[in-house]
Amino acid sequence: MLNNVTCKAALPLIGVAVLGAVFQRICAQEQTRPTVRSEMLVSTAWLEQHLNDRDLVVLHIGYDRHKFDSGHIPGSRFVRLDDLVEQRKDSLNELPPIPDLQATFESLGVGERSRVVLTDDVGGVLAARAYFTLDYLGHGDRAALLDGGLKTWIAESRSTSKQEAAVARAEFIPHVKPDILVSTAQMRQLSLGAAKGAPDYVLLDARPVAEYTGVVNSESIPKAGHIAGSQSLYWKKLVRSGAKSHLLDPEELQEQFAYSGAGSGKSVITYCRTGMQSSFTYFVAKYLGYHAAMYDGSIYEWVRAAGNELVTSPVAARASAAHQQSNLAR
Repeated sequence: MLNNVTCKAALPLIGVAVLGAVFQRICAQEQTRPTVRSEMLVSTAWLEQHLNDRDLVVLHIGYDRHKFDSGHIPGSRFVRLDDLVEQRKDSLNELPPIPDLQATFESLGVGERSRVVLTDDVGGVLAARAYFTLDYLGHGDRAALLDGGLKTWIAESRSTSKQEAAVARAEFIPHVKPDILVSTAQMRQLSLGAAKGAPDYVLLDARPVAEYTGVVNSESIPKAGHIAGSQSLYWKKLVRSGAKSHLLDPEELQEQFAYSGAGSGKSVITYCRTGMQSSFTYFVAKYLGYHAAMYDGSIYEWVRAAGNELVTSPVAARASAAHQQSNLAR
């Protein structure tokens, strides 16, 4: 999964004494309560006031242009998800080669001084995937998600446009951060350590609870269950339901993470089915001040690697998840 620069990073083993140098930085978080990075989230009111800022770039990430062309935030630029991910034989939604990503962002007018606001119309998952991509390229500290996305913008009757924004090509220089990208080999070691009760990090599964416990299989996944040692934190638990799907307040988010085992001083490694849902959990972890990384290959790649299995939850947990799944289906 990792490109050449990433593969040269030391493979993390379990325990502070044997952690690789690169990944040890992730696990070196101070034993204090994480500090919220409020600059990573902007409100619709803030964005409306700053739409004409010189260095502001609003990117709308979508599967196709249909919804975008029917009405979008004025001045925003459309990004196809396929420009940010690529499919390979044994994994989906992998990061494309760095030069390809560099060319994509340059064509969108994203430069070194750009302040990027990311949005979508599907609850934030696609915007979060774009954030992870920018963070991997070293531009995460100048990127933010629009709280509630386009749906909230429209629900608040803010102006939309059908006009294509004029874009001037910019120079985008990647400063790659390989330590936020976890390979299958690294995940295997992290799983072994988590299953033994390693104290420095937590593995978070961002899929629905029924998929985590093993009640149902994830789409296109031949096995049921989760990676051993991981905890469940379904990404939709982090947003409010309804027309305005705002992110929960920081205190509520911290409770969700703490309940899932991400206490003070722990680093967070997220995964899901193919690296999309986990992008949102990764974003929120960073927003809350955690050191975070993501297993991009996720379950799809995990089960296709020789010797990797999934584990199911105890009967009581599966029964509870099945009940929830039944209620959702009604």
